[in-house]
This record gives sequence, C-alpha cells and structure tokens, in this order.
Amino acid sequence: MKGLGHGIGQLVRFAVVQARACAFAVALLAGIAASRLLPPLPVARYDLVLVYGIALTLVARRVGWETRRDTAVIAACHVLGLLFELVKVRLGSWSYPEDALTKIGGVPLYGGFMYAAVAGYVCRARRLMRLRCTRYRAAATTLVAAAVYVNFFTHHWMPDLRWPLAVAMTAATAGTWVGFSVGAHRYRMPLAVSFVLIGFFLWVAENAATYAGAWSYPEQIGGWQPVPLTKFGAWSLLISVTFVLVERHAAGGAGRAGQGPGPCPPPVSDSFKTG
Repeated sequence: MKGLGHGIGQLVRFAVVQARACAFAVALLAGIAASRLLPPLPVARYDLVLVYGIALTLVARRVGWETRRDTAVIAACHVLGLLFELVKVRLGSWSYPEDALTKIGGVPLYGGFMYAAVAGYVCRARRLMRLRCTRYRAAATTLVAAAVYVNFFTHHWMPDLRWPLAVAMTAATAGTWVGFSVGAHRYRMPLAVSFVLIGFFLWVAENAATYAGAWSYPEQIGGWQPVPLTKFGAWSLLISVTFVLVERHAAGGAGRAGQGPGPCPPPVSDSFKTG
C-alpha cells in the first residue's frame, strides 16, 4: 500500500508539472474557444486571436514561463509553422474559413502560435522536469526530422514516406533515453516512446482546437467531427522537428555557458528508474 500511495503521489506530481508546462498552450486554446462566444464585433475573430496570442507571449515572457533564449527557438518554430500552414492550406489539407485582415495566403498570422505553443511546452518541460537525454545521436535524429518535415510537403506529389520515416526515426533514436525528474526521483523512457506519447496528446489537443474553430479539415466544414486517428501518427513524427530544434538550442547554450558540448552527457543509467 505504501508503494501504491507513492506511485499515485508521483503520478499526481507528474500531472501537475505537465499542466504547468502546457500553460501557454492551454491559455491559447482557451482564448480561441472564448473568441467564438463573443458577440459580433467590428474586428475579425482571427485578428483578435492574433492580438491575444501576442499579448499572451508577452505575459509568458514577463512571468518567466519562457527565457530569452527559449523565445528565440519558439519564434523559429512559429516561422516554420507558418510556412507549413501556407503550403498545406494552399494544397487544401485544411482551411481557415473566416475572413480577417491578418490573413496571408488563406492563413491567419495567429496560426504560427499553435506551433510555437508546442515548442514552448518542450522548452518549459525541459526546465521543470530537468530533461536530459543519453546516447542521443544528434546528427542522425536531425536528419530524419528534417526529412519528416519535407515529406509533409512532398507527399502531395511524391510517394508518402511516413512509414519508412517512422522506421528511420525508431532506428535513429534506438538506445536514446530521456531522463526526467518527478519530485526528488529520476525516471527515464525511450525517446521514441516520448514522441508517441506527445503525439497522442497533440492529437487530443487538435480535436479540441478544431472543435473550438481554430481551423477546419475538409470533412469538418459541414459540421465538426473527430480528427482522424492518422493525425496521431503525423504528430508523433512532427514533434521530432520541435525536439531537435530545442535540443540544438539547449546544446548551443550549454556550450556558450562553458558547461560542456551539450545537454546529452554519457550514459548515467544507474541513477534512473525506468518509467
């Protein structure tokens, strides 16, 4: 019973830390949902959400949710996300049906905030849980992640390499563990498993976001319906792009601070529990 109580307590602590790491994303989604409840206004809803996203970013920086260096990598993810949106919306993968002044190529500028929110989660979780990886093969993982990003564009004209890339990512991350702290205890899990878990919760968040009217897939135009489960797999792959950007950013910071070459030290598995 003592072991069970400890396990439940650790699970609760883990959930609390995850909630703290997701604070920006939850606040952004809540703002998008609340914007649908507003009465008719002379300002387009998408424009209001953009202003809200900018204000939320400033608040997050002010209260310490993000460091100055985090803001740089989050901004990079924002730009990559907008590029992704511009291409996918043009190809009809999804759409933003409402009018707005701040739309470019059919994409409202607030669209990048959703990718920035994912990057913010990774950065914040890294600090709050003291994430560290062992046996991380940066070059191989980055190469596969870049191929994943490109494939989300090229599969419209060329064969979809999603499954081969999933196999390649599994191979690139084989033996790579992510260590994390919950209270005073350290745990670890395979990096590939963390991608799958984050991908699942991003799929859940995507269901909530489309229900709130953040964007719409073609099958949702006539009325909301759940996002296809295939998007779960897509997110599990796409999160690798955010991860390698955050890891490169963290490694560069550690090197400049004189703390060694990066955040992935030699194996120290004796100090971990498998979780």
